[in-house]
Amino acid sequence: MAMPAGIGIIDTLIGFAHESVPDAYAWVHRLTRDPTALESPVEFLFRDVPDKRLRGVADRVAATVDEMDRWGIEIGMISVAAAGDDADEALRRYPDRFVACVNADPNDPGGRQAIVRARDTWGIRAVALFPAGTSPPVAINDPRMYPLYAQCVELGLPVFCTAGVPGPRLRLAAQHVERIDEVMFDFPELVFVIRHGAEPWADLAVKLMLKWPGLHISTSGFAPRYYPKAVIDFANTRGADQFVYAGYFPFGLSLERIMTELAQLPLRDEVWPKFLRENARRVLSL
Repeated sequence: MAMPAGIGIIDTLIGFAHESVPDAYAWVHRLTRDPTALESPVEFLFRDVPDKRLRGVADRVAATVDEMDRWGIEIGMISVAAAGDDADEALRRYPDRFVACVNADPNDPGGRQAIVRARDTWGIRAVALFPAGTSPPVAINDPRMYPLYAQCVELGLPVFCTAGVPGPRLRLAAQHVERIDEVMFDFPELVFVIRHGAEPWADLAVKLMLKWPGLHISTSGFAPRYYPKAVIDFANTRGADQFVYAGYFPFGLSLERIMTELAQLPLRDEVWPKFLRENARRVLSL
C-alpha cells in the first residue's frame, strides 16, 4: 500500500503563481457574496495559500517546474487562455512537461468555436467547466452546456467539471452532483471528470460512476487527508480506473503538503499507478 516512487506523476490541475492575487481573482469576487476582504476566494479554506506566498517570484513558470521536479511530477495540465499568458509561455518553454486545457463559457454563443480554436492553437487535451463560476451560473445539465459537451465528444476531448459545493462563496445549485446523471445519459460517449471532490455528495458520485463508465473523479481542491472515504473505498474496489490524481498548486495547497499526505493514503498497490499516472494518460490521450 506504500506510495511508489519514480512513477512519473501526471497532475491534472496545476498552475502558476499570480503576479497580483486580487487582480487575478477579481472576476470571482464580483460574483461572490463575500463579507470578508480576501485576496484569494478560497483562502478561508486553506491556511497557507502558495499563490500568495509566491507572488513575488521572478519566473513563475520555472518555479512550478522546480516544484514538479522536486515531487516527481512529470506532466502537469494547465489552463491556457491567451497568447503570452503564463500557460502559453510554459507550453512553449517546456512542451514535454505541460499539456493544455481551456476553460469554456456556456454563456458564450461562440463557445464551441473557442474550443476548436484552442485545439488548433495549443493542442488542448481537455475542456474545463466551472458551472457556479459563470456569469450567470449555468448548471451542469443546462441546455447551454450541451453544445460544449457535443463539441468535446466530436473532438474526443474530456470534460473536467467542478461539482459539489463550490469553494468560493458562490451559489451551489448549478453544481449539484445529481445533474451529472442527465448529462451522461444524453452523452454516453463523453469522458466526464469531476473536479473538487463532489462534496458533500461523494456517495452519490460513486453510485453514478458505477453506472457510467465514462464518469471519473479527480482529487483537486482537497488535501489528501480529506479525500472522501467513499471515493477511496471505490478506488480500492471497482473504481480504480476512474480515480484521477489532481493537486491544487499553487491555488490552495503546496505540493509538499499534498505529497506528504498522499504517502499516508490507504490505496492498494495496484491502484497507485492508475491513480497517479495511467488513468490521466488514458483520459487525456497522452
